[in-house]
Amino acid sequence: MSDLEHFHGEEPIGSVDGIDVVSGKQVFPMGPHEPRRADIDPKAAKRAERQVATMFVLATVLILGFVVVYVKVPTTKLVAFPIVGTASLSNVLLGTLFGLGMFLIGAGAIHWAKKLMPDVEVAEARHEMRSTPTARQEFAAAVKQGAAESGFGERKIIRRTLLGALALFPIPLVVILRDLGPMPGTRLRTTLWGKGVHLVTDPTYRRIRPEDIPIGGLINAVPENLLHKEEEDGNLNERGKASIIIVRMDPADIVSQQGAGWDYQGIVAYSKICTHVGCPISLYQQRTHHLLCPCHQSTFDLSDSGKVVFGPAARRMPQLAITVDADGYLVAQQGFTEPVGPSFWERG
Repeated sequence: MSDLEHFHGEEPIGSVDGIDVVSGKQVFPMGPHEPRRADIDPKAAKRAERQVATMFVLATVLILGFVVVYVKVPTTKLVAFPIVGTASLSNVLLGTLFGLGMFLIGAGAIHWAKKLMPDVEVAEARHEMRSTPTARQEFAAAVKQGAAESGFGERKIIRRTLLGALALFPIPLVVILRDLGPMPGTRLRTTLWGKGVHLVTDPTYRRIRPEDIPIGGLINAVPENLLHKEEEDGNLNERGKASIIIVRMDPADIVSQQGAGWDYQGIVAYSKICTHVGCPISLYQQRTHHLLCPCHQSTFDLSDSGKVVFGPAARRMPQLAITVDADGYLVAQQGFTEPVGPSFWERG
């Protein structure tokens, strides 16, 4: 007997003022069960069935619309909202379509349960934590009975539209995996760096002279053409590939480099993106010339070709060859000679 037992009809024999005289536990009469309209009117049941199916069909359409918007609507197109300001039209449409799709699947399931599935209250006696074989058999029978009473088998239009909506539901989740980063291949091998591209400070975009960097100093930098690329093309992915750090050390402390003459008077430039999972790095230890990643503590020796000295990173930090132009500003000798960022592209 459960602590709070629900029943229909008159108060049971053996209870006084809602208290069972045998067990001493409280019981709550709920009155006679009243059937819903769909229980007694076949037309109402059919109408509810069509409403549920309509929600599932609309959810399917919205999910397909999500994929279309993701492919067709450019991320650079903006839309203005009062008070909030501007936002990406693509993000607004994607969020709206996917949110409404999930809502309609949930609303359809709730409407199905409230209008068509059995609503009779059931009191279940408390039992030990370990079920007996008989109880397990009864549970299996109850599951089968519930499946039969839910109408999932006989209401074909609901079953088919629900399965259709659920079958398409994972598609947006797979599609948006594309936003996690560039696909393996040549994309990480190509950055905005090239011969003669000036190194400028991030975020002030000021050209850098060697005398601006003291020994032990570090500057975050980007290619000078990055700002034009972001403003004109709306391409916000290049920054993650082209960001670098510039460090100056005593030339006598440089053990090795990734190429002959890639420094300028002890000034070296390396990618800022960790080769483990792509975290940006700016933690530099002047005495040891070690660069420490704050995410998973991968440590690189910038005085020795950016080699890994500690942590999970399996590849050195790519070095950018630099020199100065005729006006004395730091420029790149060439682009990176190996891919920047995390090393998932090596897995095959």
